[in-house]
Amino acid sequence: MSEKSTNHELPKAYDPSVIEERWAEYWVREHLFDVSTPNSVQDGTTKFTILLPPPNVTGRLHMGHMLNQTEMDILTRWHRMLGDLAVWIPGTDHAGIATQMMVERQIATEGTSRKEMGREAFVQRVWCWRKLYGGAILDQMKRLGASVDWSREYFTMDDRLSAAVKEAFVRLYEQGLIYRGAYIVNWDPSIQTAVSDLEVEHEERLGKLYHIRYPLADGTGHITVATTRPETMLGDTAIAVNPTDARYTAFIGKKVLVPLTGINGGPPREVPILADDWAKPEFGTGAVKVTPAHDPNDFAIGQRHNLPQLSILDETAHIDLPGSPYDGLDRYAARERIVADLEAAGLLDSIKDHTNSIGLSQRTGVVIEPRLSMQWFLAVNKTPNTGGNSIAKNAINAVESINGEKPDIHFTPEMYKKIYLDWMTNIYDWCISRQLWWGHRIPAWHCKPCGGITVSRDTPTTCGNCNSTDIVQETDVLDTWFSSGLLPFTTLGWPATVNGELRTDICTPDLANFYPSSLLVTGFDILFFWVARMIMLGCHFTLDIPMPDGSKRPLSEAVPFREVYIHGLVRDADRQKMSKTKGNVINPIDIIERFGTDAVRFTLASMASPGTDIAFSEARTEGYRAFANKIWNAARFLFMNIDRAREAGYKITLHTPTLEPATNPGAPSSPTVSSSAKVGSFELPEHTPLETRWIFDRLSAVSTAVDRALAAYRFDEAANAIYQFFWGELCDWYLELVKLRLNFEEGAAPNATTALTLASLTSVFESALRLLSPFMPFITEEIWHALYNNDTPEKSIALTRYPQAADFPRDEKSYRGMERIQSLITAIRARRKILNVPEKELVNVFLVYDAGSSIGSTVPAINNVYEENQDIIRRLAKIGIIERKELGSMAEIAPMQEWVQAGGPFFYVPYERQIDVPAERERLTKDLAKYEKGLASADKQLNNESFMAKAPAHIVEGLRKQSAETRILYDKTRAALDSLPSA
Repeated sequence: MSEKSTNHELPKAYDPSVIEERWAEYWVREHLFDVSTPNSVQDGTTKFTILLPPPNVTGRLHMGHMLNQTEMDILTRWHRMLGDLAVWIPGTDHAGIATQMMVERQIATEGTSRKEMGREAFVQRVWCWRKLYGGAILDQMKRLGASVDWSREYFTMDDRLSAAVKEAFVRLYEQGLIYRGAYIVNWDPSIQTAVSDLEVEHEERLGKLYHIRYPLADGTGHITVATTRPETMLGDTAIAVNPTDARYTAFIGKKVLVPLTGINGGPPREVPILADDWAKPEFGTGAVKVTPAHDPNDFAIGQRHNLPQLSILDETAHIDLPGSPYDGLDRYAARERIVADLEAAGLLDSIKDHTNSIGLSQRTGVVIEPRLSMQWFLAVNKTPNTGGNSIAKNAINAVESINGEKPDIHFTPEMYKKIYLDWMTNIYDWCISRQLWWGHRIPAWHCKPCGGITVSRDTPTTCGNCNSTDIVQETDVLDTWFSSGLLPFTTLGWPATVNGELRTDICTPDLANFYPSSLLVTGFDILFFWVARMIMLGCHFTLDIPMPDGSKRPLSEAVPFREVYIHGLVRDADRQKMSKTKGNVINPIDIIERFGTDAVRFTLASMASPGTDIAFSEARTEGYRAFANKIWNAARFLFMNIDRAREAGYKITLHTPTLEPATNPGAPSSPTVSSSAKVGSFELPEHTPLETRWIFDRLSAVSTAVDRALAAYRFDEAANAIYQFFWGELCDWYLELVKLRLNFEEGAAPNATTALTLASLTSVFESALRLLSPFMPFITEEIWHALYNNDTPEKSIALTRYPQAADFPRDEKSYRGMERIQSLITAIRARRKILNVPEKELVNVFLVYDAGSSIGSTVPAINNVYEENQDIIRRLAKIGIIERKELGSMAEIAPMQEWVQAGGPFFYVPYERQIDVPAERERLTKDLAKYEKGLASADKQLNNESFMAKAPAHIVEGLRKQSAETRILYDKTRAALDSLPSA
């Protein structure tokens, strides 16, 4: 900052609502965090690339988003200020199910439906909705100051990404890894589509276990089967018993009649009794019905025993059996009717209460129906026909340590590596199709004449099998997780476009510079459904992309990210999971409006450590709002002194990133408060006061602590280290200490010590702002610009250098010396409280110490630290006179129990409180009367035989305890009253 005559201006009151929106708009408007792609890959350039887990286009900010984005922003700002090429890529997911539901609800209010509108018109309506409302959550991110590269913003249904999704599907199909078949899926009857396991929430509910008699076909008896879903009995194709269950050995191979299947006069269906290990002797009756089309475990049994698959429910979970008396009934209505008919037929043995885990659709809340459905699948354990490992194998190798080598992807916390590998080694083929209209439509065409399927990048006109023109495109769309699983490389230009042709074997400039990304920050709830799929797809596709130098890409360079940091959940203050049902959901926007974004960010950071959930507390946020206010007031104190110094004739020059206090010997009448842009250690002048040497040492130490903590994702340790330095060491101690040195009163001659102190204070404060900036970007930006009167060396504090330990001189001796002085001051302050010394009253102190033993033996270079810094001790401990005494004179001055040891020295405060005797007598007399009344009341009840006979024991005990405590207070007050001098 060049010398200016204009005084600094910072409002008296800190109001985050005034500054935050202004700076958020400034950062976006000025494109401060946009990163251009380097023309070539430069060796030695450290890069930090991070991908925002794309929120749903329908979404609004919740506390999980707030935590996730706070952590990512802190890390990105930190790396950027370290000088790394830091790129944070934002975007949104099209959220097939959620978005389609939202638009369907909207058009329902208009009296129409998507089926009435038709697919093309409905999809166009969704695009209109997205244009109007789809960017809300990104607008909130901008308001919160997320330092993303907005020039790289993506949407998973953009033309470029849609082309990439289609290319990925076709390539996988050509490699023999995508197929179509019938399998049991999680079916949502409300929106009539398959949903992923992630979109199913399980809830324990009290239900029923129905024991049903299945007559043996030979008429020799029956076998009783237990089920929780009697309506699916209509689709039974077998009864299973455990081969080791002696109760049923004789039944194996026989057949039973499926109850109620012959209800229309026709013969009931016969199904076999077979042996299978899935049947558990301890569950129910030990015999289970097998319905392959409506249960995943039954489907597996059916596969093992080649059983038929009978579907009895349609897409809306209604019975679909034309001619059956149950046809058209909802599944639960059918259950009631079937149970009644079983009872009437004498086939219902019993009904017992049974707690069951029920799967609920996360989107609609309806009970999920396991259903056999024709779907598209990705074979993850199959070797591609082009050679190489399976998709799952590469994803496992990327995380495992091979031959003791460091894994290509590291998990924090480490436990998630095991969870990931356990899941990957037991993974099933991935159902990638959804029965929706909004999403990436599967590029496959069905031929009506021959039934063949044509998969193509371009829209075909004829069947690839029989050349018929009677073809129609697949109506299903791809699972949202499929397209989002490609994002680490599709957002960086894969596939490349060369002369209008898509090329998957070209390393684009973005891929060359930013792939693999450095880190993924996400929640554990999508470890399998997004993290694992990004690893699977990233390792599979990018192995075909050459390295920037043209060499073959190894697996270590094909991974989508090098590290995965999994954070916990944000819970309420009682550590309960937030839910609308419980009514404990915290809206971060509401909290931000009350306390400010910086305070909310700092709250989350201060509680965020690997593997630990956060119990969000408004009280804690209020405390960090006070922290921001403390910083604000400290800035005002600094600015006031800078302005006073200028008026007193001091020349002010400031530079960033670091300050080196100096004086100008050539002009002693006009000392310079200056700083140097030099980075690295520097020497302080010999006359530098102890407290200044100490604060630079502390700044170096906290810089080390923060760097170390952030490198280990210990946001809590980093935040708390900054908090303790800024509030405790800088504001509570150093600001008070420098008041001794800053003398700008009229007539006071400018001097080098004052200039040095102000330069040091400015240097430390500016460095502390940069240290805090990634955590609290708004207040630090505001104060930093004010410090320079808006004539800043950079457009933002976020573009300056992050403080490093080597930037500031370490001084162990000063640290130890200050530590002893602080101990003494703290102890004297505590003694003042015990003696009830009024706040503004000075006290005298007798001090006994042996400088050689208490100081010199520990730190030889520091001697007489108490003598040399008596001005500090007197000011901060509010002492009038410090009188040093010898060790042997202690008993002569006061009884030994009156002396207090503070680290090395002993001190004694000879203080007698001056009492207003009449006022004290009046106060004690009133207290005595109050206690006498309490004792009388208690005695009256305790001596009442009728009351004592009827009163509960805990009431009597409470009265006795209260009476005893009142008696102690009475006696103490009486003694104090009696000790007062007579009038």
